[in-house]
Amino acid sequence: MLPGPRNLITDVPGILVGNAQDATLKSGTTVLTSDSSFTASVHVMGGAPGTRETDLLAPDKSVAKIDALVLSGGSAFGLDACSGVMDALHEAGRGYPVGPARVPLVPGAILFDLLNGGAKAWRENPYRALGRTAFEAAAPDFALGTAGAGTGALTAMLKGGLGSASLVLEGGVTVGALVAANPLGAATTPGERHFWAAPYEIREEFGGAGPAPDAGLGRVLESRKTAALQKLAGSPLPPERANTTIAIVATDAALTKAQCQRLATAAHDGIGRAIVPAHSPGDGDLVFAASTGARALDAPDADLGTLCHAAALCLSRAIARAVYLARPEPGDLLPCWAAS
Repeated sequence: MLPGPRNLITDVPGILVGNAQDATLKSGTTVLTSDSSFTASVHVMGGAPGTRETDLLAPDKSVAKIDALVLSGGSAFGLDACSGVMDALHEAGRGYPVGPARVPLVPGAILFDLLNGGAKAWRENPYRALGRTAFEAAAPDFALGTAGAGTGALTAMLKGGLGSASLVLEGGVTVGALVAANPLGAATTPGERHFWAAPYEIREEFGGAGPAPDAGLGRVLESRKTAALQKLAGSPLPPERANTTIAIVATDAALTKAQCQRLATAAHDGIGRAIVPAHSPGDGDLVFAASTGARALDAPDADLGTLCHAAALCLSRAIARAVYLARPEPGDLLPCWAAS
């Protein structure tokens, strides 16, 4: 397994990603789409998710394919980014056919970035426009770090961000991950130089610092993020409600909805390997899985296990890359890895 040419989820042929962000708002949206509809499912392991249209992704639900997936900041306000994507798809004549009508299907998930120093006193929800802009920007190349849904993201000790990574398997199948990392936990070991995901790094893609020799196995759970949010709120605030890591894993392997759900479930291992602690009661940790269906599998049962492993590896690496590539912006509450 080696990364694709971009080391992005868009190494999966047919997958496109677009970002839109507002530096003053300190928030943004990321959209994954394709020129044609694709199979998808989802698995949630966090205790406080924020989602839209995820029920239809269950294997027992009748809708087989969707048109786009949305990751967004903005907490519940950010779910309106899906409406902006629907508007653009509707104008393009895309969507699930119901007689002469077409209904674009756009599931989404959000993270909490309402207390990160950005200007949030809007009169009109900005996320619908951000969603449309992100969809219209969808392309094979896109920015990481402080971009899209990762614009205002924070980890326990450093700025979070948007990350992505890919792997091409021996038979030619490609797997990729896309993540907006805003967890309760830390992506770095104590001292903030080494990443928990270091054992899975390829070609110094997030600094090449290697594993920490004295990581401490996560026994110390310090959080600059919690202290900063408490100070900004000016009153007691339940910090466990201000987090979430949301992700998409994608492949060109032909998978059913049930197989996509298994891929999403296994990919959560990537979160657990890259963030400490992960899947807390107040994280909304969620992984979508998408299949373009372009490549049939020779041995679907055996190959699915390899795909699941690759998806988890990609997601761990994408989380570290999100933090590694975050850049400083005016008014930041936390430092960036590059300055740590």
